[in-house]
Amino acid sequence: MYTEGPLLILAGAGSGKTSTMTCRLAYMIDQKGVDPYNILAVTFTNKAAKEMKDRAEALVGRGLPSWILTFHSACLRILRAHAEVLGYGRDFTVYDPTDQKTLVKNIIKELAIDGKRFTPAYFLSIISKAKEQMIDWREYTRIYGDDIKDRTAAKVYEAYEKAMKKNNAMDFDDLLLNAVRLFERDEAVLLKYQNRFRYIMVDEYQDTNRLQYLFIKMLAEAHNNICVVGDDDQCIYQWRGADIRNILEFEKDFRDVKIVKLERNYRSTSTILDAAHSVISNNRGRKAKKLWTDREAGNKIVYYRAEDERDEAYFVAGEINRLKTSDRAYSDFAILYRTNSQSRTFEEALSRRDIPYRVLGGLRYYDRKEIKDIMCYLRLIQNKADDLALTRVINEPKRGIGGKTLDKLTTLAQVRGESLFATLNDREVIASLSSKASAAIEGFVEMINSYDAEKDSMKISDIYDGVLVKSGYLKALEDQNTLEAESRIENLMEFKSVIYDYEEEDPNISLAEFLERIALLAEVDNHDAGENAVVLMTMHSAKGLEFPFVFMPGMEDGLFPGWRAFDREDGLEEERRLCYVGITRAKERLWLTSAERRTLYGKTDYTRESQFLRELDKKLIEGDAVYEKKKSAADGAFRDGVTESVSFRPFDQLKYARQQTRKNVENISADLAVGDMVSHPKFGEGQVEASDGKIITVRFADGTKKLAAGFAPLKKL
Repeated sequence: MYTEGPLLILAGAGSGKTSTMTCRLAYMIDQKGVDPYNILAVTFTNKAAKEMKDRAEALVGRGLPSWILTFHSACLRILRAHAEVLGYGRDFTVYDPTDQKTLVKNIIKELAIDGKRFTPAYFLSIISKAKEQMIDWREYTRIYGDDIKDRTAAKVYEAYEKAMKKNNAMDFDDLLLNAVRLFERDEAVLLKYQNRFRYIMVDEYQDTNRLQYLFIKMLAEAHNNICVVGDDDQCIYQWRGADIRNILEFEKDFRDVKIVKLERNYRSTSTILDAAHSVISNNRGRKAKKLWTDREAGNKIVYYRAEDERDEAYFVAGEINRLKTSDRAYSDFAILYRTNSQSRTFEEALSRRDIPYRVLGGLRYYDRKEIKDIMCYLRLIQNKADDLALTRVINEPKRGIGGKTLDKLTTLAQVRGESLFATLNDREVIASLSSKASAAIEGFVEMINSYDAEKDSMKISDIYDGVLVKSGYLKALEDQNTLEAESRIENLMEFKSVIYDYEEEDPNISLAEFLERIALLAEVDNHDAGENAVVLMTMHSAKGLEFPFVFMPGMEDGLFPGWRAFDREDGLEEERRLCYVGITRAKERLWLTSAERRTLYGKTDYTRESQFLRELDKKLIEGDAVYEKKKSAADGAFRDGVTESVSFRPFDQLKYARQQTRKNVENISADLAVGDMVSHPKFGEGQVEASDGKIITVRFADGTKKLAAGFAPLKKL
């Protein structure tokens, strides 16, 4: 009912934020007589905007504001009317990510940039971040002109912007940036929209970035009738540009701010809310508030300290099996993890108990592109007649083998009645191609042939490492330097854990047997999103959702909070907000689990229980005890009463895994001379009898073997 002046609504998790927004909208129109023409309501997703419209229409039943929109839609509408101010035609095109990628690909080609070293995703990530900070290509060149990679990025940024202007096009970042620039450049246009939008409402204000903040601030300055709704405790997208300062410093931007706190929670039991508060209250950068409910206390939070990640997954699957009753659906259960790579063990454990599941916000582990790609490499090594596997990976990563070239080779293979690989293996055929395509195919064929020749004498893990490095697949992802690429690398490194599990179970397992077992496991049907199934998802994807029963696995320092959190001063605070989001997804019961030792990305380590577990009020927990180090004078002070003064730095498992993958491949069986003593993982110790640079002959205890130099995992003793 407070409609005049700036209003900050701090809406805690499950406190009825959407209802508050729509009721306020209806009140302004029905009771206060505000003209819908003068109202602007913005949110982040089309789904949220539609829900706000539908609910408000049900309440008002007549004309609604036509400006209930996402940020991008609102900016687009304004720019359509005034694009010429910025030198664009009003019929400008909006480029989607696919269009952007195509444009940058062309620029890379025109500027003769090494496409293997620099990918479109790498440049687009840099351009997007620069635009978000309102840094144009000229300023970017001035600021970052020293480093060769940044100079290259600056050239691409310049060419990209000139091409966009020439094409009369804007990307999604431009919609926000150009709306702000329009207001800065033309005061009359700004005044027009300030006078129109006398009442402004913003949803999820904690997720606004710099451009969205400036856009709203400039519009609201004339009348000050701005209402922002959000929860600083749920700001979990800083890695995507969200700036928590926008909500924390709202009072500095507008005078005489009224603050309303929605602290009553309609979702969870008081035990769950008290647990969430005991964690989030350790954050310094937050507004003081505490959720409450008139619901009963409910069950205590269950904590389970598993032996390892498989024991953890079997415990969770067992609990779901035990609690699933006739009046409970599988869809009442959710497993929320920190990283996508954690899903694998849960998928396997649920499958073995015939519990249906679906993965939201991502693909099933074995359906992910990078896993399918690398599996096709292994399939091709095992069976070179597998044309399907070959066509998937021949240009993954990009090798300059175009579609037309591949079509010609495929046709030739069909005419000759042989596999596509056999055609690629014909030197006369390859010599007829361009020098670039010829060299790329020769390298690809040599790698597959070499691992095929050695597959019976190599461990699968060694073949896997070799393929990742020698194919260039790992490097191509690293060069992208994006969050998506980093997530793909995590999944590839986690696949080493899969391989190690099979090798531990059967040290002599062959590549053929491994591929068969994975195929049988991976063929479990995908479950329809609407069906009755346990939900698996990351905590980031879970924001805004709720479930009666929630499991939060991986509660260990280095995993959650992730190791990166210990690098930045505010890193731990954002991870703590993510933990708060996870806990408050639970309506009735919550389970927290950790593993004493965890094999992550192929490396097994003993773990330390998560700092967030140690912050939880112990009166709210049952099950296993959380280890508490006894404090003494020798330990020193505890920062915030929680963190030990002697800093604990979780080991960067992913970085280690990548280094080990390269180390396992680079320089193997190199610099070996006749007489050198060597070791081999399958054949043991032996002595080099001959070497011609390509084939190394080694005498082992059980006989002499001829092995491929550079591929066979020989270590000099």
